[in-house]
Amino acid sequence: MDPVMEVMILAAVALFVLSRLYLALGKGDNNRPVSRTTPASANDDAPGQAKPLDLPPSAADRPIFTGPAAAGLEDIYNADQSFSTPAFMRGARAAYEIIVSAFAHGDRDKLRPMLDDDVYEAWDAAIATRDADHAPFELLRIKKAEIESAELDGTMARVAVRYEAELGDGELVRTAKEIWTFMRNVSGGDPNWILDDVEVAN
Repeated sequence: MDPVMEVMILAAVALFVLSRLYLALGKGDNNRPVSRTTPASANDDAPGQAKPLDLPPSAADRPIFTGPAAAGLEDIYNADQSFSTPAFMRGARAAYEIIVSAFAHGDRDKLRPMLDDDVYEAWDAAIATRDADHAPFELLRIKKAEIESAELDGTMARVAVRYEAELGDGELVRTAKEIWTFMRNVSGGDPNWILDDVEVAN
């Protein structure tokens, strides 16, 4: 047989065998053959695919504080991780109701543990000098209660709450707008907040 013809036949046979092998094995990344008998695991990360971020439980459960008081609230939380804004606001609304009612009825025993010394002295004097014949203003409803500001001064946490409420004495109804500041020593064992200051709000 002619040597040239023999080389062409061998080349054709080799090309046929290689094409069959290519189809049997398939192509992987960068045109590399990949065996069909060993598929990639479903858990293997695909190239360029972002892995899910595994946060530690403490970071995943950390509350997110928003609004103008966010920085102060976060400082308080860092010092006392039992602090919760929703729980604080529930307590702040309840405290407002109790304190306003106790002041209206002159109940000093109920007021004393809930007020700082300066606030108690001022309110005690107001109770002593007000007209005994005048019906006290009772809380009708709280229209608004929201955190105005917050700060941590050393171990003393202070949170100011803006209240808007309707008060009535049976004849007149008036709207009270005030900012009450509650304080608590976060290093102490007492979980209760006390009223530290009261200001008239715009």
